[in-house]
Amino acid sequence: MAEPELHGLVNGHIVGRVLKEAVRRAVSVIFNERMTFEATTKESYGGTMDDVFTSADTKAQEVYLRTFKECFPDYGVIAEEDELTIAPKNGCPAYFTVDPLDGTKAYVRRQSHGVSTMVALVSYGEIISAYVGDVNTQEVYYYRPVSDKVHRITRLDASERLERSTATEPGEFFAMLRDPLEKYGESSQQLIASGLFKNYEVIGSSIGTWMARLWKNEVSALLIPPGFETPWDSTPVQGITQKLGYVYLRPTDDPFVWQAYDPPVLTEKEHRDHDVLIVHELDKHHFM
Repeated sequence: MAEPELHGLVNGHIVGRVLKEAVRRAVSVIFNERMTFEATTKESYGGTMDDVFTSADTKAQEVYLRTFKECFPDYGVIAEEDELTIAPKNGCPAYFTVDPLDGTKAYVRRQSHGVSTMVALVSYGEIISAYVGDVNTQEVYYYRPVSDKVHRITRLDASERLERSTATEPGEFFAMLRDPLEKYGESSQQLIASGLFKNYEVIGSSIGTWMARLWKNEVSALLIPPGFETPWDSTPVQGITQKLGYVYLRPTDDPFVWQAYDPPVLTEKEHRDHDVLIVHELDKHHFM
């Protein structure tokens, strides 16, 4: 596999070690803050004041900001919070996307699931590395630059490679939805009722821990309704998902036919106006 172009003297192996350590420190900071955090409201993507920002967000931000400034001084940073957003320097083509704490509402409710921290590295428009840390389980899902493998590390430092090697039989698909089925378009609703699916469940919270259930083969399909996409949320999970061989599909005029597409690598918030179905390459022929 060709070495991705990185700015300066930093190589992909060093980048991987530094990012893994930064994510694990952020996970530790967020976990330790869970009983003493302070929370304030902020504006949501939809323009209403019903989102939350906590002291744990701030402390995790500090972990990442210190890492980026010390180890990657020329790299840019794209983040939700202005104080964590940095323009690239000296012609550097690389930037990080970072969400210090995803699933803040779940965190404020002190849920035992649905909270993550996420970072990705993009160079010349390609997602060359991505890390998602599950705050409650302290697992980290990642791939580093130069690697074609995705790994999952547990809190005991046990590492396993994530992969899919077998196809899903018709009638055995298990789907996971982020919103109730009535929030989706006709194609998604007819798909769920088509007989391909054994069952489905609806669950929200962090997009990182949500999609990790697909990476671990706990579910075989994801359905996402129209909504806002952001670089800090979409980039890390998109990188890992595609690295594992999963494909993104969108509806066509025929409600039983879906079309594969490459989601854009975002640099700013955008609204997606169609449903998204994510299945493995081995299974996509059932939907196209």
